[in-house]
This record gives sequence, structure tokens and C-alpha cells, in this order.
Amino acid sequence: MDDESFRIAELLLQGYTCGHVLAKLALEAQGRDNPDLVRAMSGLALGMGCGLNCGSLSGGCCVLGLYGGRANDDEQVHPRYDLMIEQFSAWFVDATAKKYGGVNCKEIINFDPALMQQRCPGLILECWRKIKEILAEHEIDVAGPVPAAWEED
Repeated sequence: MDDESFRIAELLLQGYTCGHVLAKLALEAQGRDNPDLVRAMSGLALGMGCGLNCGSLSGGCCVLGLYGGRANDDEQVHPRYDLMIEQFSAWFVDATAKKYGGVNCKEIINFDPALMQQRCPGLILECWRKIKEILAEHEIDVAGPVPAAWEED
């Protein structure tokens, strides 16, 4: 088990859900702590509580927003932010539809704790790796600070 797999397993055993885990991985990569962000990810658990979109999909989009979105009037969205979200979402749809028959939490785990233990850690790991790949493709350092302004291509 590599370090990322171990960390994901550790966080899941501590009771964090998929969105929490992705947020914590991103914050840890940046050497930051943001309890409010992690807490907000609670709303994504179990497909927003009713089996809708997997929290790894919605949480992954939120993590990409952490890197490429904006937080205030002085910031701007990364010029390729929409593309990054599209890349992640399209990859997720393709990957999960083939494996599990859809992108919804209900389709992936059907509220079954055994399926959750079996499927979620690997799916979260795949999402984290895809997020890092997309960020690197768009020259965003997963560990670096997010600039207030982006250079145009």
C-alpha cells in the first residue's frame, strides 16, 4: 500500500467521507488546514444524502475549484478552469459508468456498507490521482499557493 492509499484508508477509518478525504488531501498537499472547507464537504456524503452524484465526483470538482476558482473580488478564475472541471467530470463518468453502471452514489455502492468499504477507497485514490494529473497538465502545483491572478496562455 502506497502513502496515498494508506492516508485515504486512515481518513476513512476516522469517519471522513469521500469529499472530506479529497479536501483534506488537497489541503495537506498545500500544507494548510481549513476546517470550514472540510466541514462543508459533509454535504456531499452519500450522494448529497440521497444517492445522487458520488461525493468523489462533486468533491473532486470542489477540490479543482480550490486550485482554480476564485474566493473574492481580487481573484480571477484560472483561464482553463472550465476545461479542468470538464476533464475531471468526463473522466469520472467514463470510469464509473464502465465499472459500476453510473456516477451516482446509489449506483456505485447502493447504500451497502460492504460495497462502500470495497469500492470507495480505490475510487477516491483514482480521483485524487486524476485531480493531480489535471492540475499538472494545466501547470498548477498541487503543493503550491494559488495565485490571485493567472497568466493567460
